[in-house]
Amino acid sequence: MTERSTSSARRRRDPERRVAEIAAATEKVIAERGIEGLTHRAVAETAGVPLGATTYHFATKDDLITTALERSVDRFAAYLDDWVTQRPGLTPEQLAVLLADVLMSCFGPQRAQQVVEFELYLAALRRPVLRPIADRYVQLSIRALAHYTDEVTATAAAAAMNGLTLRGLAGTSNPSRTDLEAVLRRILGSAPPCTDSPEGTGSR
Repeated sequence: MTERSTSSARRRRDPERRVAEIAAATEKVIAERGIEGLTHRAVAETAGVPLGATTYHFATKDDLITTALERSVDRFAAYLDDWVTQRPGLTPEQLAVLLADVLMSCFGPQRAQQVVEFELYLAALRRPVLRPIADRYVQLSIRALAHYTDEVTATAAAAAMNGLTLRGLAGTSNPSRTDLEAVLRRILGSAPPCTDSPEGTGSR
């Protein structure tokens, strides 16, 4: 038995692994072709699995998109938890600078990942089944920022960051660091002091 056939046999005996490979391939296809270019055949080719394997685990294109969005949001949640844990206390000025760093990375090394995440997020515009998952994406951002400020300011900052990121990804030029910091300082600098941790989160 060849190495390739042995690997294929192992994947058939491990359906969870195959599902994960198909889901990861779905994200790769979206990164390269967008939601409109997503097909079961393209995913199967990218994952290196038979076409029947993709349709067996994901009957429709929307099933593929839903799983990819869930994976994206789960990764985002883990990233935010780690980010907050490593930065338990920040002044508004420090927060503005560090959030500008995050946004600048979206236009550089993290651009492909950000494009996929926005493709998946915006898919909820026409697919109501995705909206609860999209809601979670926004709620996670607000929850993370609420470690450093009040909830209203956290909501405003999260909305501004989403808008600035989309502007940079879809526009002809990226916002400058100066522009990003200016917007974030304006939002965060007007916030009342944050003395209590968000309910249920405790101090970090």
